[in-house]
Amino acid sequence: MRLGTPSLLTAVLVLVLGLAAPAAAGIEDYASYDAPRTCHPQPRAGTEYLGHWVSRQYGGGYVGFGRPCRKKPGPTSEHQTGRAFDWSLDATKKRDRRTARAFLQRLFAADGRGNEDALARRMGIMYLIWDDRMFPAWTGFEPEPYLSSSCRTRRKCSTTLRHRDHVHVSLSREGAKGLTSWYARRLGASSPTSGHPAPTGGPPPPGSG
Repeated sequence: MRLGTPSLLTAVLVLVLGLAAPAAAGIEDYASYDAPRTCHPQPRAGTEYLGHWVSRQYGGGYVGFGRPCRKKPGPTSEHQTGRAFDWSLDATKKRDRRTARAFLQRLFAADGRGNEDALARRMGIMYLIWDDRMFPAWTGFEPEPYLSSSCRTRRKCSTTLRHRDHVHVSLSREGAKGLTSWYARRLGASSPTSGHPAPTGGPPPPGSG
């Protein structure tokens, strides 16, 4: 059949371009909450690379990675599975608050194609916690109040459990392994990307250090 009318040709082009858009955008979906399951106290390749990259780019203090894991009840934090790091900043210091704000703004900015939270998605960030707030990927990184499950009240909660002396970053499995698009030219990984569906929900993590 010939495409004899401009309207039909236009419709076909729109359909083809529309189907090609997600692949052209080349960005990951928002990460869902994926509970820690398998003990792996050493940081995985993507986790270690990103932790050191953040420190080099923004300064700050000590970057902590893995933690030992007991056989029972098993891992309760992504630190124990190689999927998380802590970046030391002090929420009582204006300079550190400004540093954290600059980092978060960069993560959650839209890219040139209009993809929201572009860098965070490309890095495979699952959630962040900083200064009594949590930024979960499964709600589009909308900030929400955070209180550790180890604390009954915020007033009686330690500075560390409130994440006022560090930024906690947890990664998806793909991000931790360095298999998302941000790592491709850094770790030589190939990264399958997908479209742009709405963030999928999930329960909040039981607690993070």
